[in-house]
Amino acid sequence: MRADHSRLTLDKETGFAGKEAKAVLKGAIVDIDMVYAIDFGTSNTVVVRWNQAEEQPETLALPGLSQQLANNPPLIPSLLYVEDGMRPEVVVGQSVRDRGLDLGSNPRFFRNFKRGIGAEVQGFLPQIDGQEINFERAGAWFLNTVIQQLQTAEASLDATVDSIVFTVPVDSFEAYRNWLTQVCHALNVNEVRLLDEPTAAALGYGLDNQGTILVIDFGGGTLDLSIVRLEGSKQTPAKPVGFLLKWGQRVLEESTQRPKLARVLAKAGQNLGGADIDSWLIDHFAETEGLAVSPLTLRLVERLKIQLSQQLTAQEIYFNDETFESYELQLDRSQLEQILQQRQFFDRLDATMTQVLQQAQRQGLTPDQIDAVLLVGGTSQMPAMKTWVTQYFPIEKVRADKPFEAIAQGALQLNRGIEIKDFLYHSYGIRYWDRRNNCHSWHPLIKAGQPYPMLQPVELILGASLENQPSIELVIGELGTETSTTEVYFDGDRLVTRALAGGQTIVKPLNDQGSAKTIARLDPPGYPGNDRIKVLFRVDAARFLRITVEDMLTLRTLVEDKPVVQLS
Repeated sequence: MRADHSRLTLDKETGFAGKEAKAVLKGAIVDIDMVYAIDFGTSNTVVVRWNQAEEQPETLALPGLSQQLANNPPLIPSLLYVEDGMRPEVVVGQSVRDRGLDLGSNPRFFRNFKRGIGAEVQGFLPQIDGQEINFERAGAWFLNTVIQQLQTAEASLDATVDSIVFTVPVDSFEAYRNWLTQVCHALNVNEVRLLDEPTAAALGYGLDNQGTILVIDFGGGTLDLSIVRLEGSKQTPAKPVGFLLKWGQRVLEESTQRPKLARVLAKAGQNLGGADIDSWLIDHFAETEGLAVSPLTLRLVERLKIQLSQQLTAQEIYFNDETFESYELQLDRSQLEQILQQRQFFDRLDATMTQVLQQAQRQGLTPDQIDAVLLVGGTSQMPAMKTWVTQYFPIEKVRADKPFEAIAQGALQLNRGIEIKDFLYHSYGIRYWDRRNNCHSWHPLIKAGQPYPMLQPVELILGASLENQPSIELVIGELGTETSTTEVYFDGDRLVTRALAGGQTIVKPLNDQGSAKTIARLDPPGYPGNDRIKVLFRVDAARFLRITVEDMLTLRTLVEDKPVVQLS
């Protein structure tokens, strides 16, 4: 029986439940029979729920959206077709293929749009019914349709979809998380949480005993490696576990049991996935056989790639209805591996593995101390991937029996007594004017690997740079790594990636719009030559960068523990 609840208040600045909401938490009793998780992937999306009665996860098949392939769970192809951009009216998932809407170069058809979300260069953006459709809008329409269909299907079972956990790539810059935050706040769902995909995969494989796990998540658009230690927690948390993105009227019941702890020790990733391999294959057949590049031929080479995960040779027949020419496409595993070698595929894998193992070694963890290696994502099923992994770890440590469901099923653990201890994946800094090089540069403020919440704040002393300066401005940026930097770009109508030359660092300014960069007003105004303000930076449990600003002239606190931006 569902209990009555007092309405919780949300912090107007952050959208997170504040002190008033937390006070209501004590003694609250809620109905948690159905909890859902969504793994939104570049190629496929998985929706699961936790069945309280049977004490196990279920992967859901949504009518019209899901496809059921042999030996695979129900998967929703991450496809979108826009019928009416004004209303909007869209077709999603398997229905796009069933109705033949994924053929040709129709600008109303979208695929691989997840990897374009947050990209600075999105290429040509089509105008559909007077609306400019970008990847963010396409992704929002896709997720909204999936959730609406889920709510309709569950309503027929007298179940309410009021708690969802979304998984996100480990190497997603702030733009992707901000986009997902906006999508979630518009949902008719009371509670939404986020969890990194590799951490969810470790939990989804059922390895909930103490141990150290390396998760290799290789899907259609991203490669994520994460080392996670699973252990028992010595303390019972005084607040809900996990990263809470949206909190409505529904709250979690305080657990009397001690949760298990998933501690992230190292993680690395890059924009590399099955979509890139498909592009390389289509280029191979275009060069060797003059094959035209189209959504149909892309699907054919994808089938060849999938076949080679189960057999040594693969074959597909293609008929061009415009030229009346037919092509017999053949490929074997040795040819595929040669193409991968030519594209420096294994070099990029080695660079990412080296990065994550170096992070682990800085914490005293050696490769032989890793207890299990988990492969998830469709691309991880290639035999070449398994061969590559065994160069680093013995085969008996490698598991690959739940490539599609592990992430979504693991995300359900957030509502079942799992606490996540994580660290910041990127470095963060402040922008300053480099007089020597006559350009803006960045001073590191918080380094990658910083655990949060921070126990000790970072202190910075600033002075005025102009006469009669009325305010202090500070631009904060997210600093990308140099070793695994990749670039997203367009080749015709294909969204692909490539590795950048070493030594280049990508910076994403986080608060450089409008008045967001103004952190404090000066009264009286400031003058050059003297230290004027002290700024204290800290990161809270929800990854918000908070600042406290003290005026060293007037001895007043100008800003106290104010959230500025949310970090990755």
